[in-house]
Parts: sequence; C-alpha cells; structure tokens
Amino acid sequence: MDFLPLLTELFILLSVRAWLANSVAAPLTYADMDPLTGRPVQCDRCPPGTFLRARCSSIRKSECAACPDGSFTELWNYIGKCLRCGVCGRNQVVKKECTADSDCQCECKQGYFYHQDYDMCMRHSECPSGCGVFTKGTPEQDTKCSICPNGTFSDIYSTDQKCSQHKSCSDAGLQLVFKGSTWHDNVCANCIELKDGAAYLKEIIPAFFIHHKIRLKRLRRIVLKLPSQDSRKQEGTFELSFSELHSRISSWVSSATPMQIRQLPVVLIKMRASHAGEKLQNKLNRIEKNLSKQCNLGSVSKVDLNSALA
Repeated sequence: MDFLPLLTELFILLSVRAWLANSVAAPLTYADMDPLTGRPVQCDRCPPGTFLRARCSSIRKSECAACPDGSFTELWNYIGKCLRCGVCGRNQVVKKECTADSDCQCECKQGYFYHQDYDMCMRHSECPSGCGVFTKGTPEQDTKCSICPNGTFSDIYSTDQKCSQHKSCSDAGLQLVFKGSTWHDNVCANCIELKDGAAYLKEIIPAFFIHHKIRLKRLRRIVLKLPSQDSRKQEGTFELSFSELHSRISSWVSSATPMQIRQLPVVLIKMRASHAGEKLQNKLNRIEKNLSKQCNLGSVSKVDLNSALA
C-alpha cells in the first residue's frame, strides 16, 4: 500500500490546523524591543475600541486607552492613535453610527442604490409606461420592471407603481370603443349620451405622449403649437423638462375642445413628428368606427357622425 499520499494529506491537514491556531493567538500579542534592556519582548496588543498609549517593557504591560469620540479601532492593535471615523459619501445616509470599536456604516439614501460598477449610489431606475414595478428598489438593488401582462397597463414612468387592471366597460353598462394596451386603459362610451370621437381620444393623449418618446426640443415646439393655447402659458416653454411638458400637455387636454383635439395630429405632422401624428389620427379613426359599430349608428360618414354627436 502506498502511504505517501496519506502522509502528504495528513501533513497538509496538520499545517492548516496549526495555521488556524496561530492566527487566533497571534493578534493578542506583538513582538517589540524592550526599552530598558534592549532585548526582544512580547507585548499585549490593545483590544478593539482602544489604542496603545504606552509600550510595554520587561517590567510593565502595554498601556491601552479608550478611543476618543469620533475615532475607533476594530481589531486588536498596537497603534498609537485611533482611526478617524469615516464620513458617508454623496447620496448616502448613516446606517450605523460610528462607535469606539467599529466605523460608521453607510447606505444609499431613499430612492438610490449602490452600483458596484461605478462604486457610487445611483438613482433607482423608473419603469417606463407599458411596464410595471416587479420589485421595488432598495439601497442595495435597482428597481426591477416587467412588461404589463394582458388586461393590465401602466401609463406613467414610476419607481413604485405596478400595472393596473383595464377597467371593464360592460360592468358599467358601457361599450368598449377602444381596447386598452400595455400603456393605456380601455376607453368606454355611453351610447345613450354619445360624445364626439375626439372627446374619447382625450382619455389616452397624455399617456400617448409619455409612451411615444419624442425628443425634448421637438416636444417643446409641439407644446408651443398646441391649438388655441393660452399665450400666457407659452412663456418659458423652451426651458421646460420632460415632466413639465407632459404636465402642460395634460392641462391642455383637460380643457381642449373636440375640434382642437382633432387638430393635434396635424400639429404633430407639421412639427416633424409624422409617425406619432399618423398613429394618433389612426386611433381617432378607430374610435369613431367603433362608436358607429357599438352604438348601432349604421354606416354613417365622419361628418354625419360628428353631426349626430353634436
């Protein structure tokens, strides 16, 4: 039988055990030179929360002192001064205060998470419209998003909102005239109290602009050209952010007449947002077609339909 592999394995095992034993005992003492005799001497280290105020000799032990406020030591040591407590960085807050035997612990402040690649706290990502929050962000992890499943939607950018259920038109005794998607709700109509097709389109216009990303400069020009907008509200348009522009659009939509809503696709096309303008016009056409079908108006033209709804 070959004993060499067994002996080798036993030697490695004993070496590891000896190393572990020494690593536990070693931090409690350190080698120094006796200031009285000039000979080597083993001195006690100072425990965490203290520092070495006076070295040992052959006739006296190490003298340790407590760390003053604002400083600490976490390990057995023989340093002549405690370490200064750390300071939390940008976008961080104190998770645990500094004590004599431990430094302060920091974490990202609310709304931020620690990004290892950049070694800094970064703002939680917002889930775009059409997606809901699957897992909220924490100081250690970014927001996790998921596409809204069938029958649900999200019409905003958010760090905490989940997808919402489409409203049921039939439960309210109404007719579905425009089916909801991942980014907007169902649009319902009361056939007894019909409105202009553009009035139903109004319900999804704010979500439309949020979902269909239009460049900032172009969106500013579009807002400036909204039909019959109060000239006083146009001041400072070219300094507005995305969120401010979307708020301005929502405010305009809430007071716009059906005729002004009908002019909106043309405005988009003139402002070189042809794709968005054509999409919006197509949605208006589909709403009017469904109004005619669901409310049994027969095969009337758009002009006749608008007259009937007037």
